[in-house]
Amino acid sequence: MRKIIITGAAGLVGQNLVARLKARPDFELVGIDKYAANVALFREAHPDVTMIEADLAVPGAWAECFAGADTVVVNQAQIGGLFLDEFVANNITATEHILAAAHAYAVPYVVGISSSVVNSSADDFYTRTKTAQEKLFDACAIPHVTLRPTLMFGWFDRKHLGWLRRFMDKAPVFPIPADGNFTRQPLYVGDLVSIIVAAIEQRKTGTFDISGLEKISYGGLIAMIHDIVRPRAKIVHIPYSLFWALLWVYARVDKKPPFTTGQLEALVIPETFPVIDWPGEFGVASTPLRQALSETYLHPDHSKIVLSF
Repeated sequence: MRKIIITGAAGLVGQNLVARLKARPDFELVGIDKYAANVALFREAHPDVTMIEADLAVPGAWAECFAGADTVVVNQAQIGGLFLDEFVANNITATEHILAAAHAYAVPYVVGISSSVVNSSADDFYTRTKTAQEKLFDACAIPHVTLRPTLMFGWFDRKHLGWLRRFMDKAPVFPIPADGNFTRQPLYVGDLVSIIVAAIEQRKTGTFDISGLEKISYGGLIAMIHDIVRPRAKIVHIPYSLFWALLWVYARVDKKPPFTTGQLEALVIPETFPVIDWPGEFGVASTPLRQALSETYLHPDHSKIVLSF
């Protein structure tokens, strides 16, 4: 029996990792997360898995669960938001505390979930703090692997594609900025989970870019989701400046907007991320994009679970 600690367990990657691993008799899973609403959803969906509600940016008794752990998956992340201190706390300070606890309790292996944005020319709170977080992984003396996934989607997705898909059912029109011809490399979270499990089994070390293997324009991706789910919204293209202004106004009335002007600015940067043969490197199969989107948005149970922001 190997104890696997998963931070950010009530979020996108954590929920999917637990959903796919909790039936394994050789793993004891322990989740940690600070978002009360999502912790409640986690406990409802996974009543047989230990969940600790705690803010990892604050030292506390949560560290005691690291005793006897086989692996720590450092997975918590501040992805969106308007304030720098939130990103620093979740992406940097919490990671410092997690790695210190792993050292203190002699945890033999760490999986660090970084992001493809460390290769990006974007300059925002998320990019800066994830770059700093990766430096913490690099300096970690514990054997570890660092994974850099691109934009992810899958069950329990509360941001990005998950929010956009739900918006399609709420509004009569779905706006796309400009021509929508911005290359994306979306990664199915189910594939990332397979990679994490393979890394734990193989004790893989090093840093790996885990990009979606199929490149598609943002407009093409939205059109594919639209074709799969058949929502009420009609897709329309609007000028970039108008889209930016609408997001700016939205952020004035919602302090936790699901999509910000900074994310829009990052969206339109013409760049692609490194693609490696991660199926061969980790011995896992990749899921074709359309199949992965169908599994995500047509699943009879998981597609209905919506996490809080």
